[in-house]
Amino acid sequence: MPATVISGKVLSQEVRQALAVPMAALAARGVVPGLTVILVGEDPASVSYVTGKEKDAREIGLRSETLRLPVSTGEAELLGHIARLNADPLVHGILVQLPLPSHISSEKVILAIDPAKDVDGFHPVSVGQMVLGGPGFLPCTPHGVVKMLEKAGVSLPGAEVVIVGRSNIVGKPLAVLLMQAPYHCTVTVCHTKTRDLGFHTRRADIVIAAAGRPKMVTADMVREGAVVIDVGVNRVEDATKASGFALVGDTDYGPIAEKASVVTPVPGGVGPMTRAMLVHNTVQAACRIHGVAFGA
Repeated sequence: MPATVISGKVLSQEVRQALAVPMAALAARGVVPGLTVILVGEDPASVSYVTGKEKDAREIGLRSETLRLPVSTGEAELLGHIARLNADPLVHGILVQLPLPSHISSEKVILAIDPAKDVDGFHPVSVGQMVLGGPGFLPCTPHGVVKMLEKAGVSLPGAEVVIVGRSNIVGKPLAVLLMQAPYHCTVTVCHTKTRDLGFHTRRADIVIAAAGRPKMVTADMVREGAVVIDVGVNRVEDATKASGFALVGDTDYGPIAEKASVVTPVPGGVGPMTRAMLVHNTVQAACRIHGVAFGA
């Protein structure tokens, strides 16, 4: 029986709709949540992603601004922009699109963002709060994945989860989130040095692929009835497409969809949920700064 497909497009709309109540409470105080995204350079994937973020923000009534800077922008100049945004009371969320050009330190840039406006959840204060179960912002992609599992009705307490990938953006924070309350999963993190990856993935109730390698997880590596979440978005050559390329995930979607119980598509799966959680975090930031109950 073919797997149930979790639509990130549908679920992300539900997340945005749930923000109507805190948005109304903020509006009653004359507050419009403000999000500023900083994009350095013209990386095609980053440009596409930022365009989607702008659209999502506008749809729910956020004040959205994208600061587009040339690839030649210096580190000091970028840090100056962040300092200005930190001090701007109309800006509640700041996101610097990664990756940055090689001459700019991502670590310095992340550290420069006020943790109260760190809606990407990458600042060490945010990461520390996440590990301790405190009130910081959760990173958008891991938070989106957990929301997808919840909304799909996947049973999480006690589930064996294997995450393929150990990045600071997805793999590590996702492992931390899933092992904590209220999810209580047993988590194994695999990576490029893991011996016999299939041994681990075949025993998992839930496989989350986030390694950045096209079709790395194949159907023979997944047990019958497993839940498979694909975080990867990879461009591969495809002569049948007008663009000359296709977008594929980190899993071999077709064969796995015939074997798993639940899957996510690429595109249209985790990506829209990542953007929805950014909007979620921005509204949450505005509520915290202005003392308004969030509750979404």
